[in-house]
Order: sequence, then structure tokens, then C-alpha cells
Amino acid sequence: MPVERNGHPKPQEMRPLPTPLSSHFTNKIFTASSKHCLNCKTPPCNCGISCTKTTITRIRHISSWSRLRHFRAYPILFSPSPPKPISQIPPISLRNSGFRSISHVRVPTSPVNVEQLEEETIDLANLRVLEQKIAKLGINWDDSCKPGQYTHLLCPKCKGGQSMERSLSLHINLDRDFAMWRCFRGTCGWAGQAFAGHGATYDRVKQISKSKSSGQMTEEGLGLEPLGRKLISYFSGRMISEETLRRNAVMQVSGDQNIMAFTYRQSGVIVGCKYRTIEKRFWQEKGTEKALYGLDDIKEASEIIIVEGEIDKLSMEEAGFRNCVSVPAGAPQKVSPKELPSMEKDTAYQYVWNCKEYFDKASRIILATDGDVPGEALAEELARRLGRERCWRVSWPKKDEFGYCKDANEVVKNLGTGSLKEVIENVELCRVDGPN
Repeated sequence: MPVERNGHPKPQEMRPLPTPLSSHFTNKIFTASSKHCLNCKTPPCNCGISCTKTTITRIRHISSWSRLRHFRAYPILFSPSPPKPISQIPPISLRNSGFRSISHVRVPTSPVNVEQLEEETIDLANLRVLEQKIAKLGINWDDSCKPGQYTHLLCPKCKGGQSMERSLSLHINLDRDFAMWRCFRGTCGWAGQAFAGHGATYDRVKQISKSKSSGQMTEEGLGLEPLGRKLISYFSGRMISEETLRRNAVMQVSGDQNIMAFTYRQSGVIVGCKYRTIEKRFWQEKGTEKALYGLDDIKEASEIIIVEGEIDKLSMEEAGFRNCVSVPAGAPQKVSPKELPSMEKDTAYQYVWNCKEYFDKASRIILATDGDVPGEALAEELARRLGRERCWRVSWPKKDEFGYCKDANEVVKNLGTGSLKEVIENVELCRVDGPN
């Protein structure tokens, strides 16, 4: 130890305190993941320090709380900073007050399909509406009711009879916005429809009772009324006039449900009724006879046109052909390879035999069924029963550069009534040996 001349020990020189890091960098401290100067706040700064190229990755605090601004720093200098932090550890930044702060770390989350969530929410909401409407009618909704399946429940009208049979069949579509039901007990027959998107539920038990008591179907007994503006507008969009609708007694179910009703008549008397929604859901009134739609228009006709739908029959009338009828049901997927059954056993085409007396007067029958595979199969099945020698087949014209018209209504909508007249004028005789 050094000694002064007076014999006293020479006091040890005090080492200067380390220069504060702030004096070296004039309080410009940077986070490891930021290119912004914290002191200058906004980039770019004029601090003279290469903010975007220098990264301080480690700072060791060596001072007490009384000297928060004194540090020992070990800077590690890199070439131009990488586009992403090279460490998963959240960067530490030092504010002017001397306190440390830690940046928030982004936590990766799995992607969420917002559209799917919205659809599921809508489906559940529709299902709840259906549940409430059906419950008001006394149908006990339970967990066994699955969309897309038929569920057998106890009918609230007949209570299943003495045996308490679960005779009510309930069906909810996969979109969860439509439900239909029917009791299959012969003494009951209660049926109805419910729509999640409409204000009313169609309950047909009272109407059926009225029509039964009178011995025949009536417009009043079926709960029908003249078409409202919405359905008239719908038909107008399909080029069907109000005059044609009135002449064919096209009506709607009473209420605000917008359900079309095509009344099947024979000698002016209603023998059946087929219902259709704008969304193309179909069903028939219980007790509907198997007959053709528009039967009174071919009473004395020597030439008959057969189409595949009621709207196609109306389209033919728009083109000037009233001698047209529509089949009551859809077309088969393919031609049956079996021999033609007897009249009594030919249940799928019973409407042909029930109207045989009308066809017997015709010398020419034009088959104007749809242009798809089922439509072609239907034309072949009709020709087998009516006789190929008097059956003629239409050829549907091109709708546009992408395809052909499928039926009479598509021709009227896209090409006009004149083109439909040309279609009927250019029919070809069916092959005697059947299709290729």
C-alpha cells in the first residue's frame, strides 16, 4: 500500500463510476426487434446511430435502484438486421425512466371459418323457429328429431288410437328451414308444413275434414285463395300472364306463405291439388286422384301435347297450345328393362290408364318432356304405353353458347313464344324400335 511522507497511508484513489450507457447513446435505446428510436419516437430519426443495423441483444443491470441509469452493456453488432427476430424470447426495451418493458408476444391461432360459423348460427336459429311452431301444434319435439331423417312421433290429433301408435311421420330438411309431417293412421291423416322463413304454419287437418264432409274437394275446403301479388310477379318472371293463370285456376294457400296451388280438375270438379313453393318443394293433397293436369283442355283433342310440369303446361298455352297436359309426378331415372306390366299393376303410370279415354281420341301425341336423362326416360315410358306409331318427340333448341333449353318454360323465357311454336312444328316421330 502506498505511504505518504507523513507516514500515513496514502488513500486509495476512487475509481470513477462507469459512464452511463445513456451518455454513450444519448438515451437512444432500441428494442431488439424494433427499428424505431425510442427517444426520437418516430422513424426515421437523425440521431446518427444506425437504428436499423445495430441490435442490442443483452443488457445487464449492475446498479442499485438509487442509480438506475448506470449499466454495463455488452453490445453485439450485426450486419443489417434480419427481417425477423432471431430469438423466440420477447425483446426487452428500456424506457427513459429506466424501467424495463417486455413487448407482447404474438400467439399463433388457428384460422376460423367465419362463413361456416355464420351458416351454423343461421341453421340453429331456423331450427329453433321450427321447434316453436311445431310445438304450438302439439307435436312433441325431442332429441330423436334429426334434420334429413324421418322421425315417428305420437300424433297430437288422434293420439295414435288405442294402441298409442307413433303414426306421425315428421321430416326436417337439411337446411333446417322447412318441416313437414303426416299421420299415417287411416282415420286421421293429419298433415302440415312449417317454414322457418315465413310467418305462418300450414296446418291442413281442418281443410281435409271439410272436403271429406262434402264428399269432394273444394277451393274453400282446401283453404285456397286467388294468387297474391308476390306469386303473380313470380309467374310474370317466368313469362306466364295473369290471364293464363286465371283460366287454369292457379291459386295459392291462404295466408302469407306464398304456396302455389295447381288444382287438378275433371269436368270442372277438383279431383286433386298439387302444391309448390318458390324454392321448388312439391307435395300433393291427400286423396288426389292419379290424373293429368289440364285434363279438360284435351276432351276432344286429336293432337295432345304432354309435358313434365304444370308451369310447362302454362308455357305451352302462352305459345297458343291449349291442347296440353302435364304428368302429375316426376320422371324415372332410367327406362325400366322389364316387360310392360298390366294396367292394374302399372301403379307408377296409373294416370295414363285413368285418362285412357282421352288418349283414345288422339291420332298424334307429342312428348315434350324435359331434355335431361330422366325426361328422355319418361318420354320412352309414355311411348311404350301410348303406342310409338302415334308418338312424336320434340328437340329443344340451344339456349345460348353454353347449352340447350331443358323444357318449354326455358324456351319461352330465353327465346320467346315464337321459338316454342317452332319446336312443336318440327317434332319427329319416335323410333319404332325404341331408343338407341
